[in-house]
Amino acid sequence: MPMPLKVAVIGAGLCGLIAARELERESHEVVVLEKSNRLGGVWVYDPRTESDLLGIDPDREIVHATLYKSLRTNSPRQIMGFSDYKFEGKEYGDPRMFPGHQEFLSYLEDFAEKFGVTKLIRFNSEVTRVEMLDSDNEFVVEWKTSGVMSRTEMFDAVVVCNGHNSQPRAALDIPGILEWPKKQLHAHNYRVPEPFQDQVVVIIGNGSSAYDISRELTTVAKEVHLSSRSPNIKLSKLPKYNNLWQHSKNYVLPDIKTTFSEFRRRHACHHNDQDGFHHCRHRYRRTNVMNHDSNNRYDQPEIVDSGPREAPSPAHAYAHPSDLQEFPLEMNGHN
Repeated sequence: MPMPLKVAVIGAGLCGLIAARELERESHEVVVLEKSNRLGGVWVYDPRTESDLLGIDPDREIVHATLYKSLRTNSPRQIMGFSDYKFEGKEYGDPRMFPGHQEFLSYLEDFAEKFGVTKLIRFNSEVTRVEMLDSDNEFVVEWKTSGVMSRTEMFDAVVVCNGHNSQPRAALDIPGILEWPKKQLHAHNYRVPEPFQDQVVVIIGNGSSAYDISRELTTVAKEVHLSSRSPNIKLSKLPKYNNLWQHSKNYVLPDIKTTFSEFRRRHACHHNDQDGFHHCRHRYRRTNVMNHDSNNRYDQPEIVDSGPREAPSPAHAYAHPSDLQEFPLEMNGHN
């Protein structure tokens, strides 16, 4: 049997919880470091938004949460959940087949409590540095807690479970977008529709968040316009909605007014006075605590723009000075 290791797991979201459980099952000494005051990661709703709603100011106040209040899972509960702890059959107040985010968070909290993972978590512990010591094949992990100076601790291995996409990707390639004087925000900072009452809103993007947010905004906004880069989008007013249109592309004129020229020629709709832009685009990878240089050291933070859809490689998930030992992270479905 391999010698037990002292392992740091960074993050108490879905992956951090299952990693911690499987590691402890193999008799390793596990410490989970979570920067917030509760487990759940991206499944924790926070009504706060960032000081820079587009997410491009490096000095902005960062808000980790990215859920909007009405968000529901896009997979049915029957195919969500861990292989040995089903989500199906468990209800926490929302019995719908596609439940809201609070329902799945309650499931994760239940899972952590049942399998003894909660007791392994050090909450309010934000990791700021991970460095491998060449001489001892060990990692030094530094973290800080609220009102307390930074602390360090030695570990034999580190598992990074803080997610691989965290930096909002705004549509900054649109000419004049940064000079446009009215409200703009990334979907990361959208929470509820009420602030857009009676406004004309342009949604940039055509993915899942754009679909959800555009439909919700129709309940309060004067007009909602979906703008996609896809050439296959038909210019039209969408059925079942009196104030929702889709467009094949968008651009900004020198007077910083958005226009959809082809659509305007075909339809009697006034949309040269937009009140706000929603950037419903992907986020890209931001590696917060580890940097792998030629000497196999992990010390300085690095921002890596890897594209909106690139899957994370194992190098962004594990760090161990010797051969990695795999353990199963199995789920029946995904959100």
